[in-house]
Amino acid sequence: MASRARVRAPELIGRGGWLNTGGTDLTLTDLRGRIVILDFWTFCCVNCLHVLDELRELEEKHRDTVVIVGVHSPKFVHEAEHQAVVDAVERYEVHHPVLDDPELATWKQYAVRAWPTLVVVDPEGYVVAQHAGEGHAHALETLVGQLEAEHAAKGTLRRGDGPYVPPEPVPTELRFPGKALSLPGGTFLVSDTTRHQLVELAADGESVVRRIGAGERGLTDGMGERARFSEPQGLALLPDGTVAVADTVNHALRRFDPATGEVSTLAGTGRQWWQGSPTEGPAREVDLSSPWDVAWFAGRLWIAMAGVHQLWTYDPEAGTVRAAAGTTNEGLVDGPAEEAWFAQPSGLAATGDRLWIADSETSAVRYVERDGKGFTVRTAVGTGLFDFGHRDGAADQALLQHPLGVTALPDGSVAISDTYNHALRRFDPATGEVSTLATDLREPSGAVLADGDIVVVESARHRLTRLRLPEEAVRVEAVAHRTQRAATDIAPGTLRLDVVFQAPEGQKLDTRYGPSTRLLVSSTPPELLAGGDGAGTDLSRELVLTEGVTEGVLHVSAMAASCDDDPANEYPACHVHQQDWGVPVRITEGGADRLPLVLAGMDD
Repeated sequence: MASRARVRAPELIGRGGWLNTGGTDLTLTDLRGRIVILDFWTFCCVNCLHVLDELRELEEKHRDTVVIVGVHSPKFVHEAEHQAVVDAVERYEVHHPVLDDPELATWKQYAVRAWPTLVVVDPEGYVVAQHAGEGHAHALETLVGQLEAEHAAKGTLRRGDGPYVPPEPVPTELRFPGKALSLPGGTFLVSDTTRHQLVELAADGESVVRRIGAGERGLTDGMGERARFSEPQGLALLPDGTVAVADTVNHALRRFDPATGEVSTLAGTGRQWWQGSPTEGPAREVDLSSPWDVAWFAGRLWIAMAGVHQLWTYDPEAGTVRAAAGTTNEGLVDGPAEEAWFAQPSGLAATGDRLWIADSETSAVRYVERDGKGFTVRTAVGTGLFDFGHRDGAADQALLQHPLGVTALPDGSVAISDTYNHALRRFDPATGEVSTLATDLREPSGAVLADGDIVVVESARHRLTRLRLPEEAVRVEAVAHRTQRAATDIAPGTLRLDVVFQAPEGQKLDTRYGPSTRLLVSSTPPELLAGGDGAGTDLSRELVLTEGVTEGVLHVSAMAASCDDDPANEYPACHVHQQDWGVPVRITEGGADRLPLVLAGMDD
């Protein structure tokens, strides 16, 4: 323990103030004597949502010694709105204090480079560890145990209740609904995401016909209220009249039979997919990762696998699943399905010849179509991970902001639930134009057609809203944004990239089956790098910068697998740690010639 660097933790500051503290502002001095885990997150980020789920068990087990503090650090403009953060804290059941830091003040003080990042502060107020990405729960559990023992012996550990104060619950029929589906009888089935249920509403879109699920997290099959879900999202009718449900946080695909009320599991094990896991096989034996939406297309059920930036398919006749499009790299790259890049695909809609996709993190609408031999991915609207806004017009200039849903319209166009713009947009493939159909919709996350109208899921207003499809678009003032993150100044020529990974105490890198680390590097624009891009197994690499290119973004994806270091254990427990970084860089004389990115540990 003595080898850890002694770095005093900077104070926690954020203009948005504190949530879940009963109105009290916290300081690190207030938390002295407790082990503090700072979770730098933003609510658009599916990896951040994975970490929230990973932390639940640790948070409960060490409630009298550990205080988790969420530091909300926005990527999108909408995420800087205080009420949006308030909504997200309730939506994702965040049961610890949250600092709303819209200007990234604390993010900058801690030199954070990626969402999510976890920083551990010991009871004396010193930073003792940093972890980026997912898969660190075991390492944190080990470190917390060591810190508890060390500071109990020193007399610097203070036990007791933490500062979390739950907000007052608000009674509504729905609570942050995700998606909706029109059932053949004229009713609506809605995924009531935060309450972990499905709700059938009458044709008026308001009256509750029945609830499906116990209303508590779990992965349990059975009839009606006995079943359990965990933050369900997408819904799709299957050819046999049953409904496929994307059970997002359970990493599973479920089936609901409207005729009998029975819930069963179609695919997934309940475990999250990690790099190296199978990408095809018997549906109940293959891990999935945050399935967000589902749609029937080309004789298969397609799954928007937001957690790994891919599309998968489920074949009900064979009872199998497989990865169908995407490499797991995050970004916007078109081409053959197996080579395309996505970024949290979150909405699907099928027409006869195309599968439309709301690719949320690139603020894009994309589609899959047959190309004779297989499938090809193309982009209709959107340019990449960092450009977003609200601008109508030609599709190659139009801007969206984190759309979560797409809906096929009768005239061949596509309605877009433009979530963070609080708008319903439209893309017309015939003209190549994007327009705005409606505004003042609070975080629309999906929509369905009903009797010539469109019924929108207003997630943050906890309701369905019926709209007439307008004949003319609504005029809005164009707004363009770019993700506001300070660029890192680097020197021209050669840049040393070091991904820092230190295996948790009691573990070592797992090399039984070959290299246990993976590094993938690319750039936007691609010509930023003259050398050093591509995949490899070494976590350090020399990058060659192209002369004359002055700025861009380095995309770095790293993975490391570590196992228990006990020769006597025939079956050691192993853990995968992984993270993706998008690092804006500016090439300038006098800039750094080394770029350290901490996956786990401390950069000495």
